[in-house]
Amino acid sequence: MTITWLPGMDRYKRSDTRVPRFLIITADDFGLHESVNEAVEAATREGVLTAASLMIGAPAAADAIRRARALPRLRVGLHLVLADGVAMLPHDSIPGLTDDRGYMDSRMVSKGVQFVASRRIRRELEAEIRAQFSAFAATGLALDHVNVHKHFHMHPTLLSMILRIGGEYGLASVRVPAEPSWFAARQSGWSARIGAAAWKPMTALMKRRLDAREIFHNDTIFGIAASGAMDERTLLEIVARLPPGVTEIYLHPAVQRQALTATMSHYRHADELAALQSAGLLAAISAAHVGRGGFSDARQAAEATRGRRSNY
Repeated sequence: MTITWLPGMDRYKRSDTRVPRFLIITADDFGLHESVNEAVEAATREGVLTAASLMIGAPAAADAIRRARALPRLRVGLHLVLADGVAMLPHDSIPGLTDDRGYMDSRMVSKGVQFVASRRIRRELEAEIRAQFSAFAATGLALDHVNVHKHFHMHPTLLSMILRIGGEYGLASVRVPAEPSWFAARQSGWSARIGAAAWKPMTALMKRRLDAREIFHNDTIFGIAASGAMDERTLLEIVARLPPGVTEIYLHPAVQRQALTATMSHYRHADELAALQSAGLLAAISAAHVGRGGFSDARQAAEATRGRRSNY
């Protein structure tokens, strides 16, 4: 298993067993609904949550920002929404991306083709990305990380835009959706395992591009194959098999059991919140002796490790 190499660390072998493990536990869709925001606050104060990804243009974003300011231990990143959500900019500014309600649909394959083929669509996309980064910057919150709703930043063109525009707003860390195939198979069978394997070349390319730009990233992620079903049993199994390097676990907690959106009809939001507040999970994480925090904390831990090794 690789770790995220920072400048100056390349002389160390990736198989070095002294590499510390670091765990980031993130709630996505922060700001989508007050039920999500309440869960994020509870799981931060009374559970193991360390980070949240903010939908800056979502209906309950203002409430999320208010709560985040009162949670100094919570690391907050930007959850860019470029599909299956409402845009920041009005429809007449980005007519190729939205319908007349300002909604961006979830037809990601066709959109991905447009991002390559249409210069006009790329201009609109850049404008929307910039608007979301600008809105996050206006909150005054420190930008811990950036990821994209439905992992759309696996698209090379989209990733290029995010890195270029994000650089103007202090972008330092990006999520890489690299999930182990064993976890995908355990959750959804061999078809999911094959799908996870098919993603590996894309996530490997993402890591190389981020490393070239000296952008920090996780090595491993958990949450894709069990999206909306990250219960206590699942989290305990992950912690028991936690690999070296930086691991991110992401969930979609909420205090209500009802689906928050049509695309989340099968999500067990309240069960995920209960898992985050589990005393058994906290004990398992403590026993694992891993670093904990957000991406900024993981980056600092990696830099400290590099500094110690440079003195050997």
